[in-house]
Amino acid sequence: MSRGFVKEGDQEEVPMLTPRAFLPAGVENFVTSAGLEALKAEREEILRERKQYEGVDNNDARVNNNYLTGKLRLLEERLHSARVLDYDPQKQKDVAFGATIKFKNLKNNQIAQYQIVGVDEANIMKGKISFLSPLSKVLMNKKAGETVSFNAPQGEMQMEIISIS
Repeated sequence: MSRGFVKEGDQEEVPMLTPRAFLPAGVENFVTSAGLEALKAEREEILRERKQYEGVDNNDARVNNNYLTGKLRLLEERLHSARVLDYDPQKQKDVAFGATIKFKNLKNNQIAQYQIVGVDEANIMKGKISFLSPLSKVLMNKKAGETVSFNAPQGEMQMEIISIS
């Protein structure tokens, strides 16, 4: 039936979904094992939320169910494409995906520490940066003791890598 013959009140509201973190086409979806577990936990939470709308037949329930179904679809795509990589200090001595890097800003002697993680795991407030971030790209394949330059918004930063774990 054409949408033109549906009463206005019966039309389903199309849910607006917030896109997941940006992952460019052709780039592998690397995640740490903790990141994969977090994605799985997120899926379980969405499934639990969706259950509360089963058998409920009103517009709000349908809209919420459609929204959760859309979120689940996007999440399933990420889970399906996830490739787990964990940093192994026994095998790796330089900065790589999954590593936690402690470094010192040579201009002001401030110490910072970040872990390089997947795009869905990245959270600057928790000290986790995406492997696609400019800072990660500068740090990759460097060793403890090396000095690197990073073009930050405040200007060029010189950083010394203190440790990699």
